[in-house]
Amino acid sequence: MNISIEKKSVTVPDLNELYNKAICLLKNLISIPSFSGEETETANLIASFLNENNVFSFRKHNNIWCYNKYFDEKRPTILLNSHHDTVRPNEQYTKNPFEPIIENEKLYGLGSNDAGGPLVALISTFLYFYAQENLPFNLCLAATAEEENSGDSGIKSILQDLKPIAFAIVGEPTCMEMAISEKGSMVLDCHAKGISGHAARDEGDNAIYKAIKDINWFSKYLFPIEDNLPQPVKMSVTQINAGIQHNIIPSDCSFTVDIRFDHNYTQKEILNTIVNHTDCFFRVRANVLQPSNIDIHHPIVTAGLNLGRKTYASPTSSDQGWLSMPSLKMGPGNSSRSHTADEFIGIEEIEEGITLYIKLLKTVDPAKFI
Repeated sequence: MNISIEKKSVTVPDLNELYNKAICLLKNLISIPSFSGEETETANLIASFLNENNVFSFRKHNNIWCYNKYFDEKRPTILLNSHHDTVRPNEQYTKNPFEPIIENEKLYGLGSNDAGGPLVALISTFLYFYAQENLPFNLCLAATAEEENSGDSGIKSILQDLKPIAFAIVGEPTCMEMAISEKGSMVLDCHAKGISGHAARDEGDNAIYKAIKDINWFSKYLFPIEDNLPQPVKMSVTQINAGIQHNIIPSDCSFTVDIRFDHNYTQKEILNTIVNHTDCFFRVRANVLQPSNIDIHHPIVTAGLNLGRKTYASPTSSDQGWLSMPSLKMGPGNSSRSHTADEFIGIEEIEEGITLYIKLLKTVDPAKFI
């Protein structure tokens, strides 16, 4: 007697179910403080969420990653990456930054836009494809830590642990448009040295005045560039500290400079320019992020263009700066809301993000990856 065994087909997850899971997960993430370097509890939450959806995951520090069920070494692997750490809330918040509130179809809370929305959209996209057999590609999902402070225990700490990656989609708020390049980032800690003295007498050498001269240069200097091209380097003084008492001329003034730069100028060229135009002493912080870009003809960009997505050059930096493989920055939400008070993301933005991520992966041509 011949017995035929019918192979059970894999049910593709319902999109509405994925939408609801994404919103629920994001609300739970918002409710847990996860400042850079302090993401243990959100990492626990993400690992538990994946386990509840029958996905085995790996963990190193507070980074969680996993692969699709039917991983095939012969197929190219796409990395889906976003971060679950946040900056600290600023003093202008009128809502509790850790209380997820939905008002007028907007989900409020710290990290909702940067980068909780992109993260849960990528997790939902991974779940959509997770159990499908005979995919033309593999997927590696990585929910990583310490993006906001470019920390040593973030994504760069696991890159050697991941299986070879063909290219990456980095989830950041881009209104689901395609950032095909982004600027690198470095931070300077500057120090102007003076001589202390009594404020009522004409003595001492005011370190604040010396710092102001350099700060003025940082605020106005433009690096030479060809006509009609965007500025290649942006320098912003973001912190300053000086003085111990109202009647003492300060002998020290320290300030911090945030620098974003593209491929037109190297780190060495920028630093040499600063040395030649300023008098302050400065130290370059570790973990300089390099500028990144992806070819306009890369299959993932072509797939996005075919879906009506636009390309642009991003002025901000992300974990793309650590990646050696081609990468595309793309995600729901709006970068202009990042690090602002009463941060939010639209419910429809998350749903659109999931839908477009899925369409993008369905239409990309893996045969052209290599």
